[in-house]
Amino acid sequence: MLRRALASSRYVMLIASFGAFVGALVLIFYEAIALAWAIIDIVRVGSPTPKAVKSFAIELIEGVDVFLIAIAVYIIGQGLYALFVDDTLPLPRWLEVHNLEDLKGNLVSIVIAVLAVIFLREAVVWEPGRDLPAFGVALAFVVAALTFFLTWHGSKKE
Repeated sequence: MLRRALASSRYVMLIASFGAFVGALVLIFYEAIALAWAIIDIVRVGSPTPKAVKSFAIELIEGVDVFLIAIAVYIIGQGLYALFVDDTLPLPRWLEVHNLEDLKGNLVSIVIAVLAVIFLREAVVWEPGRDLPAFGVALAFVVAALTFFLTWHGSKKE
Protein backbone atom coordinates (compact mmCIF):
# COMPACT_ATOMS: atom_id res chain seq x y z
CA MET A 1 0.00 0.00 0.00
CA LEU A 2 2.82 2.44 0.87
CA ARG A 3 4.60 1.53 -2.34
CA ARG A 4 1.49 2.33 -4.41
CA ALA A 5 1.00 5.63 -2.55
CA LEU A 6 4.61 6.63 -3.16
CA ALA A 7 4.40 5.65 -6.82
CA SER A 8 1.21 7.67 -7.22
CA SER A 9 2.67 10.71 -5.47
CA ARG A 10 4.58 11.58 -8.64
CA TYR A 11 1.30 12.86 -10.06
CA VAL A 12 1.58 15.80 -7.68
CA MET A 13 3.99 17.16 -10.29
CA LEU A 14 0.96 17.65 -12.54
CA ILE A 15 0.21 20.72 -10.44
CA ALA A 16 3.66 22.19 -11.05
CA SER A 17 3.62 21.21 -14.71
CA PHE A 18 0.14 22.63 -15.32
CA GLY A 19 0.99 25.79 -13.36
CA ALA A 20 4.13 26.35 -15.44
CA PHE A 21 2.19 25.75 -18.66
CA VAL A 22 -0.56 28.20 -17.69
CA GLY A 23 2.02 30.74 -16.52
CA ALA A 24 3.87 30.49 -19.84
CA LEU A 25 0.63 30.97 -21.80
CA VAL A 26 -0.34 33.99 -19.71
CA LEU A 27 3.09 35.56 -20.24
CA ILE A 28 2.91 34.97 -23.99
CA PHE A 29 -0.60 36.37 -24.37
CA TYR A 30 0.07 39.32 -22.07
CA GLU A 31 3.20 40.32 -23.96
CA ALA A 32 1.52 39.79 -27.34
CA ILE A 33 -1.20 42.23 -26.27
CA ALA A 34 1.40 44.71 -24.98
CA LEU A 35 3.26 44.55 -28.30
CA ALA A 36 0.02 44.96 -30.23
CA TRP A 37 -0.72 48.15 -28.25
CA ALA A 38 2.80 49.41 -28.96
CA ILE A 39 2.27 48.80 -32.69
CA ILE A 40 -1.10 50.58 -32.56
CA ASP A 41 0.54 53.54 -30.81
CA ILE A 42 3.26 53.83 -33.44
CA VAL A 43 0.73 53.57 -36.29
CA ARG A 44 -1.54 56.13 -34.63
CA VAL A 45 1.30 58.69 -34.50
CA GLY A 46 1.51 58.55 -38.29
CA SER A 47 5.05 59.69 -38.96
CA PRO A 48 7.05 58.28 -36.11
CA THR A 49 9.75 60.40 -34.58
CA PRO A 50 13.19 58.94 -33.89
CA LYS A 51 12.30 58.99 -30.19
CA ALA A 52 9.08 57.02 -30.83
CA VAL A 53 10.95 54.47 -32.96
CA LYS A 54 13.58 54.02 -30.24
CA SER A 55 10.82 53.63 -27.65
CA PHE A 56 9.17 50.97 -29.84
CA ALA A 57 12.51 49.19 -30.30
CA ILE A 58 12.93 49.06 -26.52
CA GLU A 59 9.40 47.69 -26.10
CA LEU A 60 10.14 45.07 -28.77
CA ILE A 61 13.38 44.02 -27.06
CA GLU A 62 11.57 43.78 -23.71
CA GLY A 63 8.87 41.70 -25.44
CA VAL A 64 11.47 39.26 -26.73
CA ASP A 65 12.81 39.04 -23.17
CA VAL A 66 9.37 38.15 -21.81
CA PHE A 67 8.83 35.60 -24.59
CA LEU A 68 12.15 33.92 -23.74
CA ILE A 69 11.17 33.75 -20.08
CA ALA A 70 7.82 32.24 -21.10
CA ILE A 71 9.68 29.64 -23.17
CA ALA A 72 11.84 28.78 -20.16
CA VAL A 73 8.76 28.34 -17.97
CA TYR A 74 7.10 26.22 -20.67
CA ILE A 75 10.17 23.98 -20.98
CA ILE A 76 10.23 23.54 -17.20
CA GLY A 77 6.56 22.53 -17.23
CA GLN A 78 7.08 20.06 -20.07
CA GLY A 79 10.24 18.72 -18.46
CA LEU A 80 8.54 18.11 -15.12
CA TYR A 81 5.69 16.37 -16.90
CA ALA A 82 8.07 14.17 -18.89
CA LEU A 83 10.18 13.34 -15.84
CA PHE A 84 7.41 12.53 -13.40
CA VAL A 85 4.24 11.68 -15.32
CA ASP A 86 4.72 10.53 -18.92
CA ASP A 87 8.07 10.15 -20.63
CA THR A 88 6.52 9.11 -23.96
CA LEU A 89 5.57 12.64 -25.07
CA PRO A 90 6.40 13.19 -28.74
CA LEU A 91 8.91 16.04 -28.44
CA PRO A 92 11.69 17.33 -30.68
CA ARG A 93 15.01 15.77 -29.75
CA TRP A 94 16.42 19.01 -28.32
CA LEU A 95 13.44 19.26 -25.95
CA GLU A 96 13.56 15.69 -24.65
CA VAL A 97 14.22 15.49 -20.92
CA HIS A 98 15.41 12.24 -19.41
CA ASN A 99 16.70 13.56 -16.08
CA LEU A 100 17.00 16.78 -14.08
CA GLU A 101 20.39 17.50 -15.68
CA ASP A 102 18.73 17.72 -19.11
CA LEU A 103 16.13 20.10 -17.71
CA LYS A 104 18.81 22.28 -16.11
CA GLY A 105 20.79 22.34 -19.35
CA ASN A 106 17.77 23.55 -21.33
CA LEU A 107 17.04 26.18 -18.71
CA VAL A 108 20.62 27.46 -18.55
CA SER A 109 20.70 27.84 -22.34
CA ILE A 110 17.60 30.03 -22.21
CA VAL A 111 18.95 32.05 -19.28
CA ILE A 112 22.02 32.88 -21.38
CA ALA A 113 19.76 34.09 -24.20
CA VAL A 114 17.71 36.18 -21.74
CA LEU A 115 20.89 37.78 -20.37
CA ALA A 116 21.98 38.66 -23.91
CA VAL A 117 18.62 40.33 -24.54
CA ILE A 118 18.88 42.22 -21.23
CA PHE A 119 22.29 43.54 -22.28
CA LEU A 120 20.91 44.56 -25.67
CA ARG A 121 18.10 46.48 -23.99
CA GLU A 122 20.58 48.25 -21.70
CA ALA A 123 22.79 49.11 -24.69
CA VAL A 124 19.84 50.63 -26.54
CA VAL A 125 18.76 52.80 -23.59
CA TRP A 126 22.34 53.65 -22.60
CA GLU A 127 22.99 57.23 -21.69
CA PRO A 128 26.29 58.88 -20.81
CA GLY A 129 27.02 58.47 -17.13
CA ARG A 130 25.63 54.95 -16.91
CA ASP A 131 28.25 52.25 -16.51
CA LEU A 132 27.36 49.96 -19.40
CA PRO A 133 30.83 48.36 -19.66
CA ALA A 134 30.72 47.27 -16.00
CA PHE A 135 27.25 45.81 -16.53
CA GLY A 136 28.51 44.02 -19.64
CA VAL A 137 31.49 42.58 -17.77
CA ALA A 138 29.23 41.38 -14.95
CA LEU A 139 26.92 39.68 -17.46
CA ALA A 140 29.94 38.20 -19.24
CA PHE A 141 31.06 36.58 -15.99
CA VAL A 142 27.61 35.12 -15.43
CA VAL A 143 27.42 33.85 -19.03
CA ALA A 144 30.93 32.37 -18.72
CA ALA A 145 29.92 30.56 -15.53
CA LEU A 146 26.76 29.23 -17.15
CA THR A 147 28.69 28.18 -20.25
CA PHE A 148 31.17 26.36 -18.03
CA PHE A 149 28.21 24.63 -16.36
CA LEU A 150 26.83 23.57 -19.75
CA THR A 151 30.26 22.36 -20.92
CA TRP A 152 30.88 20.46 -17.68
CA HIS A 153 27.36 19.09 -17.83
CA GLY A 154 27.86 17.94 -21.43
CA SER A 155 31.23 16.28 -20.78
CA LYS A 156 29.87 14.57 -17.66
CA LYS A 157 26.93 13.23 -19.69
CA GLU A 158 29.19 11.63 -22.32
